[in-house]
Amino acid sequence: MIKEGSKVKFDYTLTVDGKVEDSSAGRGPLEYTHGAGHIIPGLEKELTGMKVGDKKSVQVSPEEGYGKVLEEAIRRVPKEAVGGAENLKVGDMVGASNAGHTFRAIVKEITDKEVVLDFNHPLAGKTLNFDVEIKEIN
Repeated sequence: MIKEGSKVKFDYTLTVDGKVEDSSAGRGPLEYTHGAGHIIPGLEKELTGMKVGDKKSVQVSPEEGYGKVLEEAIRRVPKEAVGGAENLKVGDMVGASNAGHTFRAIVKEITDKEVVLDFNHPLAGKTLNFDVEIKEIN
């Protein structure tokens, strides 16, 4: 039975807005230590008490998933500050770094002078639907 400290392997499919976003299919089960904060809190909470072979469909709210969309994580940046800005299009993923930390952002808007970058996680604000199957518990 899954409890604090269990080493767990599980297969999953993540669906968001009716579209498969991620899956362990073809990659093998995801492995994590229960209670160590390796996976999102809402999913970890739902896996507590499950046994090998158990299957479950889990819905995780944004608050227990990748968080709400934060307005302060959306930034307007001068075009000249973004390398290769002339080749960017809305929806592109770009990398940025600040004080040794690397961040990813999605291009939300491009104007004559600015690029609007969204540093929220791509799944922030989304309800996550997981289909899971427990494969191994140690």
